[in-house]
Amino acid sequence: SLSWVSASANSHDDFLECLCSYHPKESSSITQVIYTETNSSYSAVLDSSIRNQRFSTPNTPKPLVIVTPLNISHVQATIHCSKKHGLQIRTRSGGHDFEGLSYVSHVPFVVIDLVNLRSVDVDVENEEAWVQSGATVGEVYYRINERSTNLTFPAAVGRTVGIGGSISGGGDGLLFRKYGLSADNVIDAQLVDANGRVLDRRSMGEDLFWAIRGGGGGSFGIVISWKIKLVHVPSTVTVFSVGRTLEQNATQLLHRWQYVAPNLPNDVYSVVTISTTNASENRTKTVLATFISLFQGGANDFIPLMQERFPELGHVKEDFIEMTWIESLLLLNGASNETSEILLDRSNRYSILPPSFKSKSDYVRKPMPEIALQGLWPQLLEVDEGGIGVHYFIAYGGIMEEISETETPFPHRKGTLYKIYYNIGWLEEESNNSQRYISWMRKLYSYMGPFVSKSPREVYLNYRDLDIGRNNYYGKTSYKQASIWGRKYFKNNFDRLVYVKTKTDPKNFFKHEQSIPPRFH
Repeated sequence: SLSWVSASANSHDDFLECLCSYHPKESSSITQVIYTETNSSYSAVLDSSIRNQRFSTPNTPKPLVIVTPLNISHVQATIHCSKKHGLQIRTRSGGHDFEGLSYVSHVPFVVIDLVNLRSVDVDVENEEAWVQSGATVGEVYYRINERSTNLTFPAAVGRTVGIGGSISGGGDGLLFRKYGLSADNVIDAQLVDANGRVLDRRSMGEDLFWAIRGGGGGSFGIVISWKIKLVHVPSTVTVFSVGRTLEQNATQLLHRWQYVAPNLPNDVYSVVTISTTNASENRTKTVLATFISLFQGGANDFIPLMQERFPELGHVKEDFIEMTWIESLLLLNGASNETSEILLDRSNRYSILPPSFKSKSDYVRKPMPEIALQGLWPQLLEVDEGGIGVHYFIAYGGIMEEISETETPFPHRKGTLYKIYYNIGWLEEESNNSQRYISWMRKLYSYMGPFVSKSPREVYLNYRDLDIGRNNYYGKTSYKQASIWGRKYFKNNFDRLVYVKTKTDPKNFFKHEQSIPPRFH
């Protein structure tokens, strides 16, 4: 709207002046990290970590200012001046928010991009590290491995995911059945709150420390860094990958997998990727299920285990490949021909995600009947040539069964057999048809309703989905309205999150479409 444009022009100048006068001694350093639309680097900085081109169109609202802080006082200045001039803040670490909430808003806003705050300080002796929120998980893996090949951190698979956002939503990954989520392995943090105060675990108190480990980013403050507990990995791990089409019994095998995978030992990570492919015989399209496992140990231990637990898959010795932990990360990032330095590459090269996409998620507590799986295949096969549908069934169980639902805000623990991650993507030339693909995804999600968790139908926060509900842009969000989406992400932990929000940010300064609302709002 024009009123936004003229109002924002003024607030934009006042805002810049405010930033420079916040710490007059430092004004020279803060001017180096401020980008406005007149700045030639503005677009490059904005686009640098947009991971979903759906939110990079000429019509996508753009921030008035991007700040890439070099230190905490730059963050404090941005909070202070945004508050003073009525601008909303969006904070971005890796840019993987599936609905673009870390860099898009529909009211005048500023982006704090943490790209310059990405140090990883590893203490091998105490098996701990301080990592700044702007680091990617690839950088975290690389820096720990540089110091010790037998230590790592249980984090996400995709190397460009920001560690800050990932921990904020829980963070499951290759080691979560053995060591829990990223958030389960955080022992301290440094956060700047809505009043610009810098708090650590002791000064923020256990309620707020609980909330930031899975309660979502952008609700409670800006976490600058996390103190994490490192975990052990052996010198040899084993990766196993076998593809089976419908003609090769994929339906029966996937059905059986639901009973086997959640009960495998904690050392196994098991995922099935479901995609479509051309059957070799007659070039007709078929569904391909690829069974992938990563085992913390050697093939001599893994082969007999899989032959005992899942003989139906018919593995042969050649399906099991031994490698180092870091090589397994490269392989699962589709970059097995690269050296480990690729983990430091923040670009979208080798991304397992298509350029534009829509995602959803489900948690499954009872095995799906075979007939339900058979009903799923025709839907996957009806996606036209321009669409790329890949779905992941990720086994839970292991230590997740033993950690209480209320330990952190992330509630999808005991009794969860597996998580489903649905993804439909499309290439740039298809962007006019994006609505068609999004509708297809919604139809698939509604088909799956009867077979997944109920009341609430659980959703993984890090696969954010605005279809499940959102706050009001303007005016106040009621507790009742927010609890519609809130319970799907957090179950009963939602109430405690609202309590913490009410205590720490009662004026609701940190807000977005799915931020936790304060109770009185």
